[in-house]
Amino acid sequence: MHLDPLLLSRLQFVWVVAFHILLPAFTVGLASYIATLEGIHFFTGKDIYFRISNFWIRIFAVSFGMGVVSGVIMPFQFGTNWSRFSDATANVLSPLLAYEGLTAFFLEASFLGVLLFGRKLVPRWAHFGSALMVALGTLFSTFWILATNSWMQTPQGYKIVDGRFFPVDWIAIIFNPSFPYRFFHTVVAFYITTGFVVLAVGAMFILRRRYVEEGRIMLSMTLWLLTALVPLQVFLGDLHGLNTLKYQPAKLAAIEAHWNKEARAPLILFALPDEQAQTNHAVVQIPDWGSLILTHDPNGVVPGLKEFPAQDVPPVAIPFFSFRIMVGIGILMLAVVIAGLFLRLRRKLYDTGWFLKACELASPAGFLAVLAGWTTTEVGRQPWTVYGLLRTADSVSPSLSGGDVLVSLLAYMVVYLIMFPAGAFLILRILRSGMPAATQEAAVESGRPKAPVVAPPEAAT
Repeated sequence: MHLDPLLLSRLQFVWVVAFHILLPAFTVGLASYIATLEGIHFFTGKDIYFRISNFWIRIFAVSFGMGVVSGVIMPFQFGTNWSRFSDATANVLSPLLAYEGLTAFFLEASFLGVLLFGRKLVPRWAHFGSALMVALGTLFSTFWILATNSWMQTPQGYKIVDGRFFPVDWIAIIFNPSFPYRFFHTVVAFYITTGFVVLAVGAMFILRRRYVEEGRIMLSMTLWLLTALVPLQVFLGDLHGLNTLKYQPAKLAAIEAHWNKEARAPLILFALPDEQAQTNHAVVQIPDWGSLILTHDPNGVVPGLKEFPAQDVPPVAIPFFSFRIMVGIGILMLAVVIAGLFLRLRRKLYDTGWFLKACELASPAGFLAVLAGWTTTEVGRQPWTVYGLLRTADSVSPSLSGGDVLVSLLAYMVVYLIMFPAGAFLILRILRSGMPAATQEAAVESGRPKAPVVAPPEAAT
C-alpha cells in the first residue's frame, strides 16, 4: 500500500489547523468582550459587570491555554513536513511570524497574568488596562497571521532569486491586495462567533432561571453587537468576493462551479459538480443573477474553469459546498438577529421561550461558519501554497516517507482527541458552576459600603 507523504501532510495540517482555529475564533472576541465588561465596571462601579467579567475570564483562561498549545504545533510542521516551502519563503514569512510573537504573544503573556490573578493585587485601573492589553494582543496576533496568509494568497513586494522569495517592499508585503478584506472579514467573524456563544449562555441562564439579571445583560449587550456585525459581515464578504474575482479568478470560478466564461451568468444555488466531465448535475440556479452578485454588473463576465490550464484548476466540490454552508449559516444568524430585534421592540426579548432556545442552539454557528470559510479559502487556493508561484506539491519536505507522516498524524489525532474534549469538559464545568457570587472585596472596589453576601438560591442546593 502506497502512502503519499504529500496527501498525508496536507491531512495532518488540516487536522491541526481545523482544531486550532476554533480557539482564536472564540478568544479574540472574548478578550474584547472582557475588556468591555471591565471598562463598564471601572467607570460605573456596578458589581454585576464585575461578576460577568470574572465568569468569562475563567472560560477565557482555559480557551487561551488550549490555543497556545495547539498553535505551537503549526510552525513546527513547517519544518518537519513543509521544509521546501519554509526554505523558499523564509525571508518573507519568518519576519511576519516573528512580529506576531513580539507584538502579540508577549503582550498577551505579559498582561494575561495580571488579568487572571491580579484582581486583588493591582488597582482597578491596572486590571482594566490589562484586559485592554490582552484584547489588543489578540488583535495584533490576528493582524500578523492574516498578513502572512494573505501574502500567500496575493503575493506582492517580493523578488525571486534562485527559487527563494526576498522582500523588496514590506508595506506591499504586509498590506497586500487581499489583506484588508481578509483581516476585517475574519475579525468580524471572530466577534460574531464569540457573540453567539455569549448569547447562548445568557439565554441558558434566563431559561433555567439562574443568574437571570446577568443573563439579560449578556443577551442584550451581545444582541446589539450582533445586530450591527452580522449585516456588516455580509457587506465585507461581498467586498472580499470582488477582491477574489480580481486576484484569484480560478478560486472564484471553483467556488461558484462555473465551467465556462460567460456574461449574464446564472447564480448557482445548488449543483453536483462533475470535475471529470467539467459540468454540473442537478443544478438549481437563478438566471443572470451570478453576474449581478459576483461583479455588481448584470452584464458582467464571470470566469470559467475551462479557461485555466488543467494543472492550475483547484478542486471544485469542496469550496463549492463549504462556501454555501458558510452562507447558509450566515442567513440563519441574520434570522436570529432580526427575530431578536423584533422581540426587543415588542418588549418580549427575555420572555419568548422559542427565541431563547434558538439562541442556545445557535451557539456553535459561528465556529461552523469559520471552519467553512477557512475551507473555502484554503482549498480554493490549491494547487498553490504561494498563489500562482509555488505549488503545494513542490512545498513538501524531500525524502519524507508516508509512514513517518502517518505515525505523526495518528499521534496528533490522539493528543487532540484527548486535549480538546478535556478542555471542553472544563468549560462545561465552569458553565454549570455559574456566576461567582458578589464579594465584599468587589463592593469595596466599586466604592460602595460593605453589605452581607447572600448566595443565590441554587448555590445552597
